[in-house]
Amino acid sequence: MPIPFNLSARHKGFNRAEVVDQNFIEFVQLWQGEARAAPHDGEAVLPGSALDARGFRELLESQLISRHLDLMARVLRVQNKVFYTIGSSGHEGNAMVARLTRHTDPAFLHYRSGGFMAERFRKIPGMDPVMDSALSFAASKDDPASGGRHKVWGSKPLWVLPQTSTIASHLPKALGTAVAIEQARRIGHQLPIPDDSIAICSFGDASSNHATAQTSFNAAAWTAYQKLPAPVLFVCEDNGIGISVKTPTGWVAANYQHRANLDYFFADGLDLAEGYAQVQRAVEHCRTTRRPTFLHLKTTRVMGHAGTDFEIEWRSIEELFAVECSDPLLRSADIALASGLYSKDALLDLYEATRKRCFAAAEDADSRHRLTSLEDVMAPLAPYTPAAVKAEATRADYAEKRLAVFGGEAKLPEKLPPRHLAIQIGQALHDLLAKYPEALLFGEDVAQKGGVYTVTKGLNKTFKGSRVFNTLLDETMILGLAQGYANMGMLPIPEIQYLAYFHNACDQIRGEAASLQFFSNGQYRNPMVMRVASLGYQKGFGGHFHNDNSITALRDIPGLVVGCPSRGDDAALMLRTLMALAKVDGRVCAFLEPIALYMTKDLYEAGDGQWQFDYPAPDQAMTLGEGRLYHEAANDLVVFTFGNGVPMALRAARTIEKELGWQVRVVDLRWLAPLNDAFIAAQAKTARRIIVLDEGRKSAGVGEGVITAIVEGGCGATPMKRVVGADTFTPLAGAALLVLPGEADVVAAARGLAAG
Repeated sequence: MPIPFNLSARHKGFNRAEVVDQNFIEFVQLWQGEARAAPHDGEAVLPGSALDARGFRELLESQLISRHLDLMARVLRVQNKVFYTIGSSGHEGNAMVARLTRHTDPAFLHYRSGGFMAERFRKIPGMDPVMDSALSFAASKDDPASGGRHKVWGSKPLWVLPQTSTIASHLPKALGTAVAIEQARRIGHQLPIPDDSIAICSFGDASSNHATAQTSFNAAAWTAYQKLPAPVLFVCEDNGIGISVKTPTGWVAANYQHRANLDYFFADGLDLAEGYAQVQRAVEHCRTTRRPTFLHLKTTRVMGHAGTDFEIEWRSIEELFAVECSDPLLRSADIALASGLYSKDALLDLYEATRKRCFAAAEDADSRHRLTSLEDVMAPLAPYTPAAVKAEATRADYAEKRLAVFGGEAKLPEKLPPRHLAIQIGQALHDLLAKYPEALLFGEDVAQKGGVYTVTKGLNKTFKGSRVFNTLLDETMILGLAQGYANMGMLPIPEIQYLAYFHNACDQIRGEAASLQFFSNGQYRNPMVMRVASLGYQKGFGGHFHNDNSITALRDIPGLVVGCPSRGDDAALMLRTLMALAKVDGRVCAFLEPIALYMTKDLYEAGDGQWQFDYPAPDQAMTLGEGRLYHEAANDLVVFTFGNGVPMALRAARTIEKELGWQVRVVDLRWLAPLNDAFIAAQAKTARRIIVLDEGRKSAGVGEGVITAIVEGGCGATPMKRVVGADTFTPLAGAALLVLPGEADVVAAARGLAAG
């Protein structure tokens, strides 16, 4: 395609948006090709093309909408009317992917997806991609995608799940969604989309190198290798650069073209007439074979990464010239004119009409209300409807299923003698899988083995491999699968084998699962209950990786519910509440199971059996934030704690009572996020002295939150000490107990309060 003028002369002002804009106008004005007779709607736009005339016209319109949204954003950002300038210019060919897929194919898009979105809007009459996008650019409260919380490509009716500025973190949940589409059939779950849907996931060439992308490709190939369907279309939009770091020429093809069980297709995203058939082949292959498919889409980036990226400072004029020569809109203009579908004037009229439409929408969006209160901002973050959650948690209308699962009336867990934590968690999971046919439990070693600590023993046999199953050893994909199942209306219960392993995959909860309700204004959600074997006191076994006490990484995640039981009956009640929170309010929940208490049966002396409890009947549950009190009337000393700290504090209390004559109340918090500040303050107000026993680390631990609640509740003058773990990793053997708080430390703290 010859360029009829000197593009490089335009760089004297270095305003790339103006240059790109003027390039298109002059390209059309100076075009000297020969136009053929215009094809009819159903005829090929150019001889040999799989794209017909009508399809081309609509794709061109989508490309122009995307381009003018970019140009509008660059102009209006300096007037504080637009708050996001990462553009799609050069990537407009992704509109072909939108046209060749359905609006019921869940789409997880990276930020250069303006063309895709404009084209997908055609799937439902009456929707306006320009106004919706303008509202998002302007952070308007009326933005139908995020309600003004972020510029996202998202739409509930169009099944585009909002992503923010993701760097490959959305790939695991896209693959998880594809797996879930097929899993639904195996468990008899009714999907919210057609059974032959595929999941679409776009990302850049630079992002393809990210560890999260690599784990997704590996998991996709691992799935296909076992002949398990996973209809995900990975769309790598290769523009050859990541902000300012160039991708080596040919790298994407060399890296992905020959990967086993990841089916590779190439398409020219710069040329609608040429690329359409190539994209079509990839989409049809993915839909019919149900295999993971990698579409390598050639694109370019004709403006900087964002409005603040002044490329002239680090790219030569010659390089910028070459990039602008590859602008896909120039090729589309050439097709439009050569096909005879448009005259020069008609094409320029369409171009300017699109510009006018985008600017008018932006001015309208700027006049709308924005978020002006903290309550508005946080409204979709952590929904909680206590009455509905309680009703769901105590719902016990599945008696026949329970009888079948447990093997008869006499074997129901509430009919059995008191048992310890591991057994009661396992019984509760049997109960919940019976109650919720859409629930799935999965993770490393959870199936036939029953987990490292046999907590999930028997579940695989009872509920079969379609509902209780092992995954590959990859925490990122475990949590990606969980999000995919949640997207398809299931209730996932992923297990992370140890708390230390969660840190390998933290962003799947922090950046993805927990943020979805917030950035979709409550339209999408990722309900799940993540079980994590946690905390220390394993008598020196396993060192840091098996004794991780870093709870802070979880408590810092906005909207996440974190529960930690110390005994079996509480665990069963809390699991019911967590599942109800997920089911009713779509909450993302973490359940920290203290490993050292799994098998604990005794409290004070060997054989006393005082840490075994009756299983609660299925119509009982616990309110979120509800603590447990031991020796409620005691007020000489109040110990706030959780998890392993509870039996530890009770044992220490005996010594303190004997030595100091104090009556000791122990407060088991049970819920670590959100902390129940009012409950903590109420307990502190009746205390003469306070100890905060936190088995986590000194810095940023749960104890800091407890003390803050006490002080802000007006009890800061009460004599108080904190007993916490050291700011270090946990070593092996007996040295582990040097860094974790113990009973003697609690007693010593009480002595200090007595002396003070």
